Parts: sequence; structure tokens; C-alpha cells
Amino acid sequence: MAIPAEYKITEPLNQKTYLLNGDLKEWTGNVSKVYSTISSTDKYKPTLLGSIPDMGEKEALEALDAATGAYNRGQGAWPTMLVRDRIACMEVFVEKMKTKREEVVKLLMWEIGKSLPDSQKEFDRTVEYIYDTIEDYKQMDRDAAKFQKQDGVYAHIKRGPLGVVLCLGPYNYPLNETFALLIPAIIMGNTTIFKPAKHGVLLIAPLIEAFKSSFPKGVVNILFGRGRAVASPIMQTGKVDVLALIGNSKSANALQNQHPKSNRLRLVLGLEAKNPAIILPDADLSLTVDECLAGTLSFNGQRCTALKVIYAHENIADGFNTQFAERVDAMKFGNPWDAGVQLTPLPEPGKPDYIQELIDDAVAKGAKILNKKGGKRFDNYIWPAVLYPVTKDMRVYQEEQFGPIIPIVPFSDIDEPLNDMAESNYGQQVSLFGKDVYAVAPLIDTLVNLVCRVNLNSSCQRGPDVYPFTGRKDSAQSTLSVHDALRSFSIRTFVAFKDNELNTEIVEKLLEAKLSNFISTDYIL
Repeated sequence: MAIPAEYKITEPLNQKTYLLNGDLKEWTGNVSKVYSTISSTDKYKPTLLGSIPDMGEKEALEALDAATGAYNRGQGAWPTMLVRDRIACMEVFVEKMKTKREEVVKLLMWEIGKSLPDSQKEFDRTVEYIYDTIEDYKQMDRDAAKFQKQDGVYAHIKRGPLGVVLCLGPYNYPLNETFALLIPAIIMGNTTIFKPAKHGVLLIAPLIEAFKSSFPKGVVNILFGRGRAVASPIMQTGKVDVLALIGNSKSANALQNQHPKSNRLRLVLGLEAKNPAIILPDADLSLTVDECLAGTLSFNGQRCTALKVIYAHENIADGFNTQFAERVDAMKFGNPWDAGVQLTPLPEPGKPDYIQELIDDAVAKGAKILNKKGGKRFDNYIWPAVLYPVTKDMRVYQEEQFGPIIPIVPFSDIDEPLNDMAESNYGQQVSLFGKDVYAVAPLIDTLVNLVCRVNLNSSCQRGPDVYPFTGRKDSAQSTLSVHDALRSFSIRTFVAFKDNELNTEIVEKLLEAKLSNFISTDYIL
């Protein structure tokens, strides 16, 4: 099918600048080419999208110096700025960001294979997230615009920044989840070093000028290159106060271990998960199939919140399996801009081979592929395989597949999936399908202590963004949501004074003269 003119890549985007200490620096060193697994020719061939700087330790440490200089041990212009002024900078940024929607959406499709509606949704959801963050921060400051008194001691309590934040985002939501870290970190008064993910890196390019012109020097510094080459030298200095990462626990542990003073390091981590669906014998079959289809295969299952294993009670398994397998084969595969497309090319060139390994291993150990198209190969895709019955010795049960393959495990006793979840390294979410409240009630009471979100007759998901997003064990550290993220990237700090004439006079003068940005009871409208 022909590529619509508005989505064609007419010439490569060679990103030759990076943001350092408020300046767009020209890059003259080595570059890494960026390819899309989507072909733009009749005969299959990956498409060259452009290139990015291949940076190393020198540039990493320069960015760190810029961020530490801008923070200046808490004395910098950004961390000491009035809240309303930081908000004003963020409002300038989001307005400039909105003008780049078409460019970013186009690159989202080409770089990671996300469908046009989902790419548009990711951009729009991110803009909405920024507006919601601004409003929540205003309310937080309004709530703090007062003095408390206890045992003869007054206190003026607010939230202050933590320092320098190293921000590393994921490839599956390279805009939304990255900004869910970066935006609250910035607005709370921290200074940042940001490196985009390996896939979904060029889509940051249209936004660099907006970052440069919206914030003071050194507040946002943007690097390109491999994480090991850029992030490791930064962490080894011990000058990073917050590691904000959405990725996997191995990367998080490796970086954390390189920090010489890890007790000083705040971690904001969104990591892997193996979210299960538990289908009880009285589940509404039609609804359950719909929700499990969305949960397992939205964006080809490349989501930490995806359903990655389905536990089906043996009394309902056959009926569920038949309907589910048929629905998987009926899904539409195509390029991201194709109308009604549900399955799209995988951005990682090696992912089809990996999924094939999981299929071969499961089949060799007794599983069957239930759907006719399961495992069918394309140049840049492998059709989702519905595997049943899956057992614990299979790789697809043990590993987070992060791609289009669905393991289904039969069970007769509810303790089987509950014990598996308790023994798992992960604890993000679960989907529970059933109608009998006498069966559902005790399960909910147990599941809320195994994971952090129980989805009743609904697929797992992150949103709405006002709800807390976190996990237990190896799945997360700290909590993200519009409100919680502001807390995760800040610390409670306050000014206290005993109730006497001298202190009362001083504070009244401070408030009247508006000499302090911290001691203020101004109400932000």
C-alpha cells in the first residue's frame, strides 16, 4: 500500500545539535544512524530516518556541570524562583510544544511503529499531562500558602527540589512516559540531564528549541548516545541526586550501583512487569475476550502494563481460548497510518526472532499454538501466537516477552495463580474477571497486597494519569501520577520559628516586603 504523502520520509533528519547549558551546541563527532523497520520501498528494506550524535563521557560530564551549575547547591535562579515564575516557563514550553504535533506524531509512527491514532493520542495525552501538572502544582502551592502552629512553634511548610535529575525514558512511550518523569522534575525546581531512548529518539529533535527558549540555562540538558557511554560517567561522579528511569531493573541496578553515595540517591523507577489476567469460571466471556485482547496486544504488547500471562479457570478455558484465538487472527496488520490497523511493525529488528525462540521453546515443552496465524513471519513482524497450555518451565512464562505472544495457563484452584504472583519478582497490576462477589471479594483483599492496582473486569493500564502508577518488588520505585510525581521529585522543607514578638515582627515584614520567594502566602490564581 502506498505511503500517504504527508507521512513520507522525504529526506533524513540528521540531528546535529544538542542542548547544553542553554545553548544548541553543534555536533561534529561520530553519529549513529537511525533506521525504521518500516519499509518505504516495494521490496522490503529498512528506512533510514536520520542520525543522532554518538556522545560519550566528555559531553556527559559537560552536561552534568551545566546542571549542577544551574542548581548551584540550591542557590541557583531556578530552584529559588517563585513558583508562579517556574509555572510561567512551563506554560511557555507547552505552547511551543503544541506547534510540533505533526512532526512528532510522524516520527512516532516511523520510529516505533505506533499507529496514527495512538501516536496522536500519545502527543495529546502528554500535553494534557503538562497542563494537569501545572494545575496540580498551583493547588499544592495554594495549600501551602499558610502558617501552622503547634506547641508554640510556627511552621511554613512547602515542597522543595532535590537537585540534579538524570532522566532516561523508554522506547515504547518515548514522549509520554519520558515527559511524565521530566516535566514534574523540572517544574519542582530541579535541574535535569535527559537522554532519549534508543528507539523514539529523533522525535525529541523538534522539541529541543522549545526547551532551550523556555527555561533558564542549564535547567534542561539533552544528550544523545548509548546509555552506557553517557549515563555511567554521570552516575560515577556521585553528583546526581535523582535517577529517573523507565526501563528494566538490570539497567536501574547497574546505574544505581555506580553511584558512590547511593544513600543520597532518590530513585524514581518504572520497571518491568508480568501482569496476569485471572479468569474465574463465571466471567462474562465476551467482555473478558475484549479486555484481554486489548490488554495483551495494544501496541503489540510492548507496554509494561500489558497483560503478559492469562490464567484461565479450566471450566471456562476452552470457550475463552476458542473465541480469543479467532479474534487474534482477525486483527488487522499494517503500517501505522493504515486505517483501522491494530498490529504494526515491531521497532526492534531482533524482536521477531526472540518471539520465535519463545514459541519454539513452548511448543517443544508441550504447548500448542491455538490460532492459525500464530507465528507467521513477516520482514518486520511475527503474528501473535496464542499458546496453551503454558507451564512454569517455559521461557514465555518466566520472561517478560514485551511483544506479540500470549501464554495461557489453566488452573483449577485459585491458589495456583495467587501463589505464582506471590513468588513472582514483579507486582505491578492484575486483571480479575468474574461476577460472583463472594468469590471476588476475598481475591481483591489478597491481590491488593500482591500488586498495586487491581483491575476488575478491565485490562491493565496506566491511566487516567491522575491515578497513582507504581508497583511492588522489581516493578517500580516511587509513585507516578500527576500529583504523586510532583512529590516524588521533591522533598518537604519548611521554616520554623518560636512564637515571640521578634519572630512575629520579622515574618510580618518578610511577607509585607515580599523579600523571600519561599516565605510567601500569595495565592496563585
